[in-house]
Amino acid sequence: MERRYWLVVAVLAVLALGTQYLVWLTRDRTNAQTFAGPPRSDYTLTDFTLDALDSEGNRTFQVSGPALARRGDTDGSIYVTTPDYLLVDGAGKPWTGKSDAAWVDKEGDLMKLQGHVELHRAADEQSGPVDIVTSNMTAWPKDKKIAADTPVTITEPGSILNGTGMRGDLNEKSLELLADVHAILQPKSERRPAAH
Repeated sequence: MERRYWLVVAVLAVLALGTQYLVWLTRDRTNAQTFAGPPRSDYTLTDFTLDALDSEGNRTFQVSGPALARRGDTDGSIYVTTPDYLLVDGAGKPWTGKSDAAWVDKEGDLMKLQGHVELHRAADEQSGPVDIVTSNMTAWPKDKKIAADTPVTITEPGSILNGTGMRGDLNEKSLELLADVHAILQPKSERRPAAH
């Protein structure tokens, strides 16, 4: 009986070693230590100006302010304190503005203007000035679109429009108030000339 016992132990040991060898042969052979370059770090800037360009090298927006913080650990987005910004419409005309804060995603496709938001387009040969005042506006600088779900005031020479929610396409030069719209229209004869 003792001989059979040691034979069974030896066979089990050989089977265990054979199983371990098969596991070793079929293991994942990728090297977990593969070097992929240093990670992007967090950083902050003070008194900065940032120009964002599209794939053709055209400016999609510019933002400047007293402080910028970049998150390198997860999403690469930037946070800006009291920014002044410039968006460019489809005709290359600048819309300048300011807000209490801003968040911009890593690719520069999405810009969330937080708190009190003001946006202004100066008058030119084809059109008069436009002022937009709202809070918490979202902008898609590369698509040249803007939106807000909060109360909005749009002021142009001869009109003041108030409403809740807005969609705008700066390519098409169109702004649409979505709900609860009220308008104050002034006849041309009573308008003051636009200041240049």
